[in-house]
Amino acid sequence: MTDSYLPRWREVQATSGSVVAPDERLPWPQTAVMGVQHVIAMFGATVLAPILMGFNPNIAILMSGVGTLIFFLVTGGRVPSYLGSSFAFIGVVIAASGYAGTGPNANIAVALGGIVACGVLYVLIGAIVQMVGTGWIERFMPPVVTGAVVAVIGLNLAGIPIKNMAANNFDAWMQAVTFLCVGLVAVFARGMLQRLLILVGLILASIVYAVLTNGLGLGKPMDLSGIANAAWFGLPAFTAPVFTGNAMLLIAPVAIILVAENLGHLKAVTAMTGRNLDRYMGRAFIGDGIATVVSGAAGGTGVTTYAENIGVMAATRIYSTAVFVVAALIALVLGFSPKFGAVIQAIPLPVMGGVSIVVFGLIAIAGAKIWVDNKVDFSQNRNLIVAAITLIIGTGDFTLKFGQFALGGIGTATFGAILLWALLGRSRNA
Repeated sequence: MTDSYLPRWREVQATSGSVVAPDERLPWPQTAVMGVQHVIAMFGATVLAPILMGFNPNIAILMSGVGTLIFFLVTGGRVPSYLGSSFAFIGVVIAASGYAGTGPNANIAVALGGIVACGVLYVLIGAIVQMVGTGWIERFMPPVVTGAVVAVIGLNLAGIPIKNMAANNFDAWMQAVTFLCVGLVAVFARGMLQRLLILVGLILASIVYAVLTNGLGLGKPMDLSGIANAAWFGLPAFTAPVFTGNAMLLIAPVAIILVAENLGHLKAVTAMTGRNLDRYMGRAFIGDGIATVVSGAAGGTGVTTYAENIGVMAATRIYSTAVFVVAALIALVLGFSPKFGAVIQAIPLPVMGGVSIVVFGLIAIAGAKIWVDNKVDFSQNRNLIVAAITLIIGTGDFTLKFGQFALGGIGTATFGAILLWALLGRSRNA
C-alpha cells in the first residue's frame, strides 16, 4: 500500500492463477468487466430484500452504489467489499411497519427512521472499536471461530437458491446446468475468461435456458418485454424517514448482527488476501453505518458488506478495490435507469439460483480455508465442539428472541462461537 489515504492502484496483468491485491488493478477495460460481474453477483439479493419489505428496489440498487462508495472512502480504499441490502432488517422492519407482504409498504417512513437509528448505533460501535483497537479480536476470535463463522455465512444462505429460486423440476435442472457452466469455465477456460467465470457461466446458462424455453417450450420463457418497455432514465421516488420510539428500539439492535456479518466478512477477506485488515475494522463499521444512515434517509434499506461479492473474489482471486468503485458506479447508473435494471431482472430466476449456489459455496469453502491455513487441530475437543455447534446453529438458522428482537442465523452463530470459545477455555481438558 502507498502512504496516501486512497490507494494509487498499480496496474498488473492477469495471468492464470495470479492474485490481484487490493492496491493493484487490471487494465481499466478488464476492471470494468469485473465490476459488471460483481454487480450481477449482488443484484439478486439487493433487489429481493427490498421487495420482501415493500421498499423500492431501484432505490435499494442506487443506495448500494452510494453506500459502497462511502465505505470505500471511509476505509481509505483498503478493504475490498460491496455493500448491498441486508436481510437482517426484514423481520424487524415488517414488525415495525405492519407490512402485509405485498405491494408498497404504506408505513415505510416509520421503518426508515429505525434504519437510520440502527446506522447511527453502528457508527458509534465502529468509533469505539477504532479508539480501543482490535487486540481483543484474536483473543476472542481465533482461527477456529473465524473459520466457522465465515463458513456459516455461506451455509446460512444456502436455502435461498435451493428453496426459493426453483419453482419446479425444470428450474432445479436449470440450476444444475448453471453451476455446471460456471464449473466448466472455472476449470477449462484460461486467462481473463477464467476470471469471469460467474459472468460467462451465467451468460451460457441463460442461452441454454432461452433455447429450452423460448425455443422448445419446456419451461417459463424468458420475458424481454420489460427491457423494451423500460425507460432509459428515471428518478426513483425517495421517501423521508419518520422517527418513532418503538420503531427505533425495535430496529436499532440489528446493528449487532451487522457487526457480526462485517466481522466475518473482513476475516474472510483477510484470509483470502493474506493481508491483516484488523486495523481497518473500526473504519469498516463506521463506513457501513454511515452508508446505512444515508440509505435509510433516502428511502432505502439498511446495507451490509456482501457475502456474494466475497464469493466472487474467492473464485477470481481479484481483490482490487478499483473493481468495487466501478461496480458502485454501475449501480448508480442502474438506480437511475430502469432500462439497465430490466436487463438484469430479465435473467431467469433459476439461472440466478445456480450462480448463487456457486457463490455461497465458495464462501463456505473460504471458511474451511481459514482452518487449513492456520492448521486448526480438530483433535482438541474445544476446537471440535466450537466448530460443530457453530456450523449447525448457523446453517439451521437457530434463533433466540429477546422481546420483539430476534437474533438468528449468522448472529447466533457468531456470538455463540465467541461465547463457546471463551466458556470452554476454562476447562483444563479443552
